[in-house]
Amino acid sequence: MKRFIQGEHRTQGTLLPEHLDDYITEQNPVRVVDVFVDELDLAKFGFGGVVPSETGRPSYHPAMLLKIYIYGY
Repeated sequence: MKRFIQGEHRTQGTLLPEHLDDYITEQNPVRVVDVFVDELDLAKFGFGGVVPSETGRPSYHPAMLLKIYIYGY
């Protein structure tokens, strides 16, 4: 995912708890959304911006935005 804005990785160490991923239980629906969107071929479904442009400010990856949209919906 070069040329996209990178968020904090869930396994990055923080003060308390040790990893950001520890805040989310194994049964949380956000984990299903995460796996589901990661398995999609977004370019095949017509999502724009899957291949980042060479110039300009980096954008958020469409998969990240789709995850937020699905979970929020």
